[in-house]
Amino acid sequence: MGVEIQESPITDEAFEEMKQFVYDYLQASVRNEDEGGRMRWYPWHSAEYRYNHILNVVGLATKIARNEGANVDVTRVAALFHDVAKLEADQEVHAEEGARVAQAFLESHGDYPESFITQVCDSITDHSYQGDLSNLTLETQCLIEADLLDKVGANGTTLMLLRMGYEARTHMDSAEMVGRVLERGRDAAQRVQSETARSIAFQRLKRVKWFQEWQRLKSPR
Repeated sequence: MGVEIQESPITDEAFEEMKQFVYDYLQASVRNEDEGGRMRWYPWHSAEYRYNHILNVVGLATKIARNEGANVDVTRVAALFHDVAKLEADQEVHAEEGARVAQAFLESHGDYPESFITQVCDSITDHSYQGDLSNLTLETQCLIEADLLDKVGANGTTLMLLRMGYEARTHMDSAEMVGRVLERGRDAAQRVQSETARSIAFQRLKRVKWFQEWQRLKSPR
């Protein structure tokens, strides 16, 4: 009896096919909503925004996994599918639904070992875990850290200010919104475990602090 291969390198072509599938799935999720569906009018509910977030998480998770010795293929495939069901499922179950979609895709595209598919789907299922990240596999930890970090730094600051304008929060000062990004970033920095993620969090927090100081200098006395 042969030994099942644990490593499952994903070719560039296979990964591009996965990316296209995820994008198309997100687009279909929005189009299929009855009478506009939940929050269809909201930019943060768009397929384009969600897909951009997913690609950001893929890049961060891949970097963390390579530096920390995690299985890069498991990590980046899990990152790619982690929010695939975000636009069609309730927040409480979108992780489980995403794992279901990923499993169906991987089982029908290519000849991936069962162990590989299981690891990917387990990471997707657990990516909303709110406890101590050291309780999880290294691959899942890398995914959660990347998901947290995408909301920190310049990305988080820009999105918060755009959201403030879109929702016409005229009662709120922009400095207050940036302060919220900084607070969120500090929370993320305390939660991440790996040295790579901590380093990224520190760099991103520096950018937010710089922007906050710039705001104070530009604000009228």
